[in-house]
Amino acid sequence: MSMFRAVVRPLAPSIRTRFLVSTFLLSQNFRVGLEEADYRLHPQLLAKAQSLRTERDKLLKSLTDHGYDPAKALEQTRLDAMASSLARYEQFVPTLDDLHKLAVSQDPESLELRDAALEEIEDIKQQLRYITDKIKKSLVPTHPFASYPCLLEFRPGVGGAEAAIFARDLMDMYISYLTLKKWRYSILHVNEISGADGITEGILSVEEPGAYERLRFEGGIHRVQRVPATESKGRVHTSAAAVVVLPQLDSGGEDSTAAERSFAPGEVRIDIMRARGAGGQHVNTTESAVRLTHIPTGITVSMQDNRSQHKNKAKAFMILRARLAEKEHAEQVAHERQSRSAQVTSTDRSDKLRTYNFPQNRVTDHRCGFTMYDLNGCMDGSSLDTLLDSVADWAQEEEMKNLEITE
Repeated sequence: MSMFRAVVRPLAPSIRTRFLVSTFLLSQNFRVGLEEADYRLHPQLLAKAQSLRTERDKLLKSLTDHGYDPAKALEQTRLDAMASSLARYEQFVPTLDDLHKLAVSQDPESLELRDAALEEIEDIKQQLRYITDKIKKSLVPTHPFASYPCLLEFRPGVGGAEAAIFARDLMDMYISYLTLKKWRYSILHVNEISGADGITEGILSVEEPGAYERLRFEGGIHRVQRVPATESKGRVHTSAAAVVVLPQLDSGGEDSTAAERSFAPGEVRIDIMRARGAGGQHVNTTESAVRLTHIPTGITVSMQDNRSQHKNKAKAFMILRARLAEKEHAEQVAHERQSRSAQVTSTDRSDKLRTYNFPQNRVTDHRCGFTMYDLNGCMDGSSLDTLLDSVADWAQEEEMKNLEITE
């Protein structure tokens, strides 16, 4: 019986103290392990960042040895920021490890420094979270068409005449935005509805380098809720229009022969016909309209805006190449991530990316959840940058998540 009491009696003070300290250290290490993902880079991400720093060094040497190159200089500037953040990261991590050892040390001389060490640890963690976030953002792959100009296509969806009017409104919104930004643009094609303000199709060429990167998330279904001008009872109607954003791979000049040679023989069927609709006697009596059909994919492009057959053909080839490039990239992304392409495939109301509610003076982007109560500013282009920034931030966060999952 006395042996039983000896086994179950409370632990001696010295043993109990060592037990509590060990338990505390175990819990601290467990908590630190859970938090490390918040302020430390995954080893593969760290290796990738170090590889990019090496690439930066090579670019710098190339610029020094072979002279200035705008593209290389731009890439070097981008990598400089990442390398600077990486240097700070590599400086802080060993310091943090040393402070952790000091904080858990049982050396009597270290006990006096423990409070100061714990305070310093929290300060370094906060800085590391910021630095790690910057490095992750810099590791997000640049879109292959990021530096290109772009094409914007507008088509009405469900909603009848009101949808066609809204497609025109969207086109005017982006034109106003481009004008405020002082970006060069041109109207490649507009198919207007006779006797109405709407359009069945519109195509803008935005000639500013990097326009595709800025506007590429605008592609999708835009929904409008408002009282149409033809509504006699003041009821709010809902309609939709589609915006498609494509990289502009060439200028669409008059050299249609060179554009045609970029495709394999028999890959594209070219039909020449007379233009239809309004446009004057010359347009309707001359075979200047062009329709291209890309046989492998079935993509068709029609162009009849110019009196010159060669100009129409060159512009049609430019649009065809842009659509094919975007299609190929979307398929690659879908294959790599096994996710649905963000580009619009239908004009159904349910597949909306943004809602323009006129009675509430509200614009809501449904991807990032951002709402802005400045509809007029959005439609005249002055507040559109606010929306574009919010969507770009959301997209970058999503890319960072995909980066971590992939790695």
